[in-house]
Amino acid sequence: MTRPVPAIVILGNGSLATARVIQQLYPGALIHGLAERVEGADRIYREFGATLRELYQQDTPIIALCAAGIVIRTLAPLLLEKGAEPPVLAVAEDGSAVVPLLGGLGGVNVMAREIAATLDVTAAITTSGELRFGTCLLNPPSGYALGDLELGKRFVSDLLAGETVRIEGAAPWLAHARLPENEQSRLTVHVGHVERTPAAHELLIYPRNVVVAVDAGVANVPGAVREALHQAKIALQSLVCLLAADTEMTSTTLREAALELGVPLRFASADGDVRELVRNAVGQPVSLVGDGTIAVAIAEQPLDPSQIGRPRGRLAVIGLGPGAAELMVPAVKAELARANDVLGYETYVRMAGPFRADQMLHCTDNREEMQRARHAFELAAQGRSVVVVSSGDPGVFAMAAAVLEALHESTDANWHAVDLEILPGVSASLATAAQAGAPLGHDFCVMSLSDNLKPWSIIEKRLDLAAEADLALAFYNPISRSRPWQLGRALEIVAQHRLPQTPVVLGRDIGRPGQTLRVTTLGQLTPDQVDMRTMVLVGSSTTCTFPRSEGGEWVYTPRWYGSKP
Repeated sequence: MTRPVPAIVILGNGSLATARVIQQLYPGALIHGLAERVEGADRIYREFGATLRELYQQDTPIIALCAAGIVIRTLAPLLLEKGAEPPVLAVAEDGSAVVPLLGGLGGVNVMAREIAATLDVTAAITTSGELRFGTCLLNPPSGYALGDLELGKRFVSDLLAGETVRIEGAAPWLAHARLPENEQSRLTVHVGHVERTPAAHELLIYPRNVVVAVDAGVANVPGAVREALHQAKIALQSLVCLLAADTEMTSTTLREAALELGVPLRFASADGDVRELVRNAVGQPVSLVGDGTIAVAIAEQPLDPSQIGRPRGRLAVIGLGPGAAELMVPAVKAELARANDVLGYETYVRMAGPFRADQMLHCTDNREEMQRARHAFELAAQGRSVVVVSSGDPGVFAMAAAVLEALHESTDANWHAVDLEILPGVSASLATAAQAGAPLGHDFCVMSLSDNLKPWSIIEKRLDLAAEADLALAFYNPISRSRPWQLGRALEIVAQHRLPQTPVVLGRDIGRPGQTLRVTTLGQLTPDQVDMRTMVLVGSSTTCTFPRSEGGEWVYTPRWYGSKP
């Protein structure tokens, strides 16, 4: 059972060396550096506050190399519930101080001691119970669940007031704690999966050692699971996952039941009834109770849900946006973080990084779209979390259509059982338009001038009709070495319906280093001003320009048409 990978956030180059030392502790951790102030960071951000809050809301542990006050003021609006927060630490730039700030129940003090030991300093632990007893009783290790947080706080308070404690059940992590133990004590730490009524004098800790397998025909799955556990006198807190036959991967009922119960949903091959299903999936001796429709399996030790059966495979087709990290939507960043496998044209895959050592990259040529899509489904059908990368938006001349086509053509039930999601990105046309102003502010048409996948005659027909309809035009793939004449022909067609002074925006590598933006006119535009990495936006009859105060021009197409309202 692995802990979430932390993010290391720095504000300047002076803290980069310390950040690299800390990074060695946490494989896969990325260093986030402030743009224009940090060189050599793994990821660049532009707004410290927005970045920290985004990481916090994604439950990512945060190691911030800056003053503690900055972190506190930044996250203060988000601090709602103790026990539902990721670890947050402040570390001095030179590594001379390590201060745990948030996440006492999420292991922040453990992280603080790990970092302090690496930096050869003392962590500034201020938690009374942990200072006195050498452990946080309210933060049991992975594989165990605390029964009641509020009663637990009272329990620790009584201990700090001078009471003694006795331990019932197996609690190996407490063997070296400095607890005032007494076999006759009123206070009891009770560790076990048996259902118990919470009491102020007991700290209940439940091993996560119970799996429930359900048949697809069970009505009211959450209620049935709770009743089965209650009949077996097993606490719900000991439930580690819900298990079902892999033929039920697309079941909405099971997915919603797992969400309501707050546990992962896993699947295994059905070689018999649910009792055989759970026995085979757990892979170690278990005690079984239940019938042919619902079975409860109890193991002797805590179970790792990732080792039970397999999850439903997931395939996400994502858009990176034009290239700038700040223009990548948060949902795409989260998907990249959870991925086991990342597939795509190598240039785009590298733009999506950096990646953790455990993430597999599958880079292919840009013309191998269908092979890439099929490979993605093969991986996802194995229960892996797969991402297919596109630049811009995946549905605009990119991988979403190829992925759906591959699925449409397939009769493989395992492919159709994959959890497929298309996540949007900022397309190159919209990114270029935003830089220029609003040239696509009214009705517009987006076209690719490449005839690799459609006849040039179709392109000419569509160009003629779109230009005649007085739509603003956005041209992808405007020119290449193999077809240097096509842009010229396209401009001839458009010129039959537009005046020479029609504004044209040329955006090259918008959102990437070295980006350029130029405003010209249809009469002045020649094909030699454009290459394959240029987005061409041609205005409509109403598109306007006016000077920017800092130089250059604003371009916009007004919302009204004909006479101004």
